[in-house]
Amino acid sequence: MKRVVNGLRLWLLLIAVLFLSACGGKRSGEMGMDTEQAAVGQVADGENAGTAMDNIATEYVQLVLALGNHDKHYVDAYYGPAAWREQAALNGMSPAQIAERGRELQQQLPAQAEIQGSSNDLRRHYLKTQLRALVAHARSLAGLDARSFANEASLLYDTEPPKQELASFEPLLRELDRLLPGDQSLTTRVQAFRRGFEIPTDKLQAVFEAAIEECRRRTKAHISLPRNEHFVLEYVSDKPWSGYNWYQGGARSLIQLNRGLPITIDRAIDLGCHEGYPGHHTYNALLEQSLVKARGWVEYSVYPLFSPQSLIAEGSANYGIDLAFPDGEKTRFEREVLFPLAGLDPDSAGKFDQVMALVEKLGFAGNEIARLYIDGEIEGDQVAPLFEQYTLMSPAKAKQRKDFLDAYGAYVINYNWGKKLVADYVENGAMDADERWQRFARLLSSPRLPSSLNW
Repeated sequence: MKRVVNGLRLWLLLIAVLFLSACGGKRSGEMGMDTEQAAVGQVADGENAGTAMDNIATEYVQLVLALGNHDKHYVDAYYGPAAWREQAALNGMSPAQIAERGRELQQQLPAQAEIQGSSNDLRRHYLKTQLRALVAHARSLAGLDARSFANEASLLYDTEPPKQELASFEPLLRELDRLLPGDQSLTTRVQAFRRGFEIPTDKLQAVFEAAIEECRRRTKAHISLPRNEHFVLEYVSDKPWSGYNWYQGGARSLIQLNRGLPITIDRAIDLGCHEGYPGHHTYNALLEQSLVKARGWVEYSVYPLFSPQSLIAEGSANYGIDLAFPDGEKTRFEREVLFPLAGLDPDSAGKFDQVMALVEKLGFAGNEIARLYIDGEIEGDQVAPLFEQYTLMSPAKAKQRKDFLDAYGAYVINYNWGKKLVADYVENGAMDADERWQRFARLLSSPRLPSSLNW
């Protein structure tokens, strides 16, 4: 019965929005509902609180779609009413107007005087924090605010990552120098070592199918997925990322893998977990099932990339690798299954994962390079060389990472810092693997953001 009522509420909201849009608003080029029609007053506790938040959630979705007209990267996924997308495509609001309306909606969602951690508390906090990020991104696109790494981290991703000096990564570099001795530069030696573990092009399909199936099997042993869930795997090139999940709604995803650059054997499980199980595909399917369909919370039918939700999405996708393959099980599965499929020497798997574990820790140096670049402390032509020096990327990969920073800015913190925050949440007080999986599944099915992880 509850699901039917929520579905009716969503249908009535859609009818109201379409009617108001047809009638026109008082502001030129603004959303279908004008301020007086949309204003519901501050959301207070009581029987009308849910309806008030539903109204704000509806307009939040419309604002996200409208801002997508000004930034092709912004709307990462949308599976709400098609009419809303069509309306947004015709919407004439400028980024400054979108920011103004977003701020008005924020003010209708006051901070909770007493946080109980209820689902309504979490939802209210989610809407307020996501709106804050929308306002910040809209103001940035409008040229109203100067860029800074700290502001992007705080306003867009709801977090304050620690600042580290690049010199603090020298011990990791020395350890790698010990593991891979030689006369050439450490970057050259690491890249030569990694080339020995590249998956031949004609083996990619078999390797990735085996890796993804194992990621799925391990995830399904702990998390109940929608029965009709599935994804399509596609290979692309000339992208600033290694892999991408384009969630389609209905528990369906398009997962693209970038083979424009060589893919090493460790990336099979990493990408299989991160993009698929228990990563992005699982996260989006559970949000859709638990919040959109079961509760009628329309705000989860859209995913704005530059928002706090991304830290949870990327952090949980990276943490999911360790959760699915704990205590050396990743190395064991690679050695026994993936190395033979790729035609690689299984006896070399141990040292390869040892080296790559250290390289992964150097990822935090990438955060600091991003900080220096976004804050204007280094020029663009210094970025790739620093990635080569401190994260040991190849010149081609370092250039790709520079392109990523140009397109996505401080988004890089979501991968490693996000993983740490998710790990802290999942492992805090968890006694065994089953409990960690339970806490992880609750996170993926809830409205939690970085600042509400401890509620």
